[in-house]
Amino acid sequence: MPPPRACSIIREFDNRAGWNTGFRSCAAWLSWRVGLDIGAARERVRVAHALERLPRLAQALARGELSYAKVRALTRVATPETEERLLAVGRAGTADHVERIVRGWRRMDRKAEAAEDARRHRNRSLETYHGDDGMLVIRGRLAPEVGALLVHALTAAREALYQRARAQAGDAAPADVSAETPTMAQQQADALGLLAETALHHGIEPGTPGERYQVVVHVDAPVLVESDAPGESALEHGGRVSAETSRRLACDASRVVMRHGRDGRVVEVAARTRTIPPALRRALDHRDRGCRFPGCGSRFGQGHHIRHWARGGPTKLSLALLCRRHHRIVHEEGYQVDRQPDGELQFRRPDGRPLPQVPSSPEVPDDPVQVLRRRHGADGLVLNGRTGMSGWLGEHLNVADAIDVLHPMADGGGS
Repeated sequence: MPPPRACSIIREFDNRAGWNTGFRSCAAWLSWRVGLDIGAARERVRVAHALERLPRLAQALARGELSYAKVRALTRVATPETEERLLAVGRAGTADHVERIVRGWRRMDRKAEAAEDARRHRNRSLETYHGDDGMLVIRGRLAPEVGALLVHALTAAREALYQRARAQAGDAAPADVSAETPTMAQQQADALGLLAETALHHGIEPGTPGERYQVVVHVDAPVLVESDAPGESALEHGGRVSAETSRRLACDASRVVMRHGRDGRVVEVAARTRTIPPALRRALDHRDRGCRFPGCGSRFGQGHHIRHWARGGPTKLSLALLCRRHHRIVHEEGYQVDRQPDGELQFRRPDGRPLPQVPSSPEVPDDPVQVLRRRHGADGLVLNGRTGMSGWLGEHLNVADAIDVLHPMADGGGS
């Protein structure tokens, strides 16, 4: 059982992002440092944060009155309002009883959520009518996920109109530039008009996934070699990206080389080529078995040129597979990777300190039991054979009746 002190340490460690040395999350760091299964590590982090708002359960765990297994189950459904009654469940029943009660509780929660979703679905509406002044009035209620989609679309449309206005203002004479700034409500109205116009112009069908998610970057060759070299590094439809981002994308992607004349026109276009051929990709997958960043474990990776091909680096088995996240931090967050003479990879933090492949062994006291007893004495804990014993006397557990009594949304529930 992880001591309650460990839960508070995990919570503080996560809040301070102490794990953010290339790891994806606090759970990923725990899996690497302590050797926990990633699912168990996620549960430890979840329970640690849940206990911050459930002081009664945290105190019961600290005093040994509830096992970690019981607390883990109860924190899945407990809230500050229901904590007291669920604490009584934990004290009265076994871990199996608690799990069964929690499953029944969650079923009741899902029923309540389903009823709420059905109510929202029935109440969805969108009305349009013309006011006395001839303007179209729109009034409606949308489901939360549809509303979020509309808000994102309006935000994107407002940004597009803003960029268009900036471009027009830059081309216009000073006398032609209006000093009036539209209000947010006016901007929203203009954005909705742009959404409707765009949908009718391009069609409602969004297109094939391959076309929707393809990203094209135009980058001058000198930029791939040196980040401060003059040249373009931009997305196809506008928007600059950094040189390091361009290098990361060019590590493992199709590329087309274009040669321009002095007047800027394209005079030669080479065939599209893959940076990493399929045969080499299969060999990398077989050798590296996923991302090589310490503690990652992701089975999917992108080919990373330790020395970029634009700087003369070879496209062969000296490459390394990195997942999308770690490929980005190596290029854009200052992490470094080098291949040692023996063929092993050495990763370094942005400050140059090496990142070990395996964690260092923790120090274990000569008599850990005495250390634990002294710690309990300092915390005022008195633990004995009956401390964590449940109050169950062997009677049959009726989960349905228990949920009717305990759950606030049940027909027979209390207040």
